[in-house]
Order: sequence, then structure tokens, then C-alpha cells
Amino acid sequence: MIGSDAAMFGRVMTAMITPFDDDLEVDFKAVERIVDHLVSTGTDSIVVAGTTGESPTLEDYEKKELFKVVKASAGGRAKLIMGAGYNSTARTVKACQEAESWGADGLLVVAPYYNKPSQEGLIAHFEAAAHATRLPLIVYNIPGRTGVNISAETMVEIARRAHTVCGVKDSTGNLDQAADIAARAREDFRLYSGDDYLTLPMLAVGACGVVSVASHLAGSQIQSMIKAYFDGKVDEARRIHYQYNPLFKGLFTAPNPTCVKYALSRLGLCRPHLRLPLLPLEGRQKEAMDALLKQFPVSVKAATA
Repeated sequence: MIGSDAAMFGRVMTAMITPFDDDLEVDFKAVERIVDHLVSTGTDSIVVAGTTGESPTLEDYEKKELFKVVKASAGGRAKLIMGAGYNSTARTVKACQEAESWGADGLLVVAPYYNKPSQEGLIAHFEAAAHATRLPLIVYNIPGRTGVNISAETMVEIARRAHTVCGVKDSTGNLDQAADIAARAREDFRLYSGDDYLTLPMLAVGACGVVSVASHLAGSQIQSMIKAYFDGKVDEARRIHYQYNPLFKGLFTAPNPTCVKYALSRLGLCRPHLRLPLLPLEGRQKEAMDALLKQFPVSVKAATA
């Protein structure tokens, strides 16, 4: 059975957006503002160049420079986890090794997408990635995007074979599967919710925290909810969950990170720009997001973009 402390990466890991300027180049000044905002509002670890960071549209040289700027901006105030997953095992291995050379604290490796490997293929893929570096590796299971689910049995086997595999970001929406992993994986393995709206239910079956998108806007509140739960104040945790659940769900009314980028642009932290094939919010969508943001005011120290 797994434990529920979060000593390695903390309770709240933010899957950080990648801001772009008007020419759709990475806006590194905005990166600095966002990192400072995240650290000051409850983020323990930052995931760089994950899906929320639009990794499919980032070039390799951009990922390297992005990581360097995030690292300098964080200044040791948060752990840094590099998104390093591809649907090629060889490319994943290379990305993991590069992230280690850049000074990452950990890796987030998604299940190979589109090619739909067997469960045996998944084990071989993650074993190769884990053995390529000394960094702790978090498996990212999101079958809605990849087309393949990493079963509980497979996840337990991956962790058994590779002890640097330290946890899973579970975006399956399947609490029964999550509970099965929590019951059977080694004690030092950790389970993270991959969906903000499921964080509280996931804590109940063994999760220690969340890899969050909403923490761009409500990091302190999410930390308070998790703390209340582990302090035995379950009703208080439920109250925060009920209060912020409309925000958790509202941020996914358009393909991620469309909504959260728009929200951050309204706060002056970045521009709302995305790279194709993602499109910005339209008129009514903006109105709905503006109305949502009025319910959840966020204060920031950063200057406007």
C-alpha cells in the first residue's frame, strides 16, 4: 500500500502554461511573471512543457530555453519537473537525459500516444525511460488523449521494475483503478490526481496531491483544501471543493489551455495566444469566462503584460 505524504514534490504541482507573444514566440518575460505568481500562490512543483504548456507545438530548442528561464525564475523556490514524453521510446529516452543535464528535479512521461502499445509495450517503454537517467519519473496516464490506458496491474509492474518511477499522474477519471494502484503499489510510490475536480475524491482513495491547471488561479485554495483533508477537517475540505468546483470545470469548457490562458491574460500575466491547432476563445466564451472569474478574484503582484 502506498503512503500519502508528498515529501518529494509537494501537494500541488502546477502544469504551467507556455505564454506566447504577438508573434507566437515564447514570451520569456511572461514566463518569469507566471513562475513568480505560481510560487507565491501555493505551487510546490512546476511542470514545464507538459500538455498544458502546449508541448506538441514547442520545438526542442524552445523547451530547453523555456526550462532554463523557469529554473532561473524559480530560484530554488519550487521543484521543476520536465515534460519528457513522446510516442517514440528512443525520443523519450533522449528527452529524459536532456532534462537531467539541464538540472530538472524530475520527469513527467506520458503514455505513448496514437500508436496504442500493448500493456507489455508500455512496461518496456517506461522501463527504458526510467533506466536512462537517475531522475525520479512520474508516469502520466491520460487515456482520453493517448488512446491507451495503463492498467493498475501494469502500473504496479512498472513501479516494481523501475524504482525511479516514483508516482503516477492519474487522469483516467477511474477511482476504482486509482484505488487498486494505491492498494498494490510499493509504499514509496505516490498517486496524484490529474484532474482538479477529482482531487478531493482522489485523496480519499490514496492520492497525496494534484497536478493542477486551476492552481494558476487558485493554488492557495487548493493547498488549503488538501491540508484540511489531511488534518482531518473533511467538512472544510468539502466546502472548498464545492466552492471552487465551478472554476475547476469551467477551465475545461474549451480545449486546455485555452481557458486558463485567457484567464491569465485578464490578470495581466500574459497574452491569451495559442499555437494552432488550438484557437482562442470566442465572444460568448469570453463572456462566460469573465463571469466565472468574477466569482473567483485572483490578486497578482506581477506587472501587466
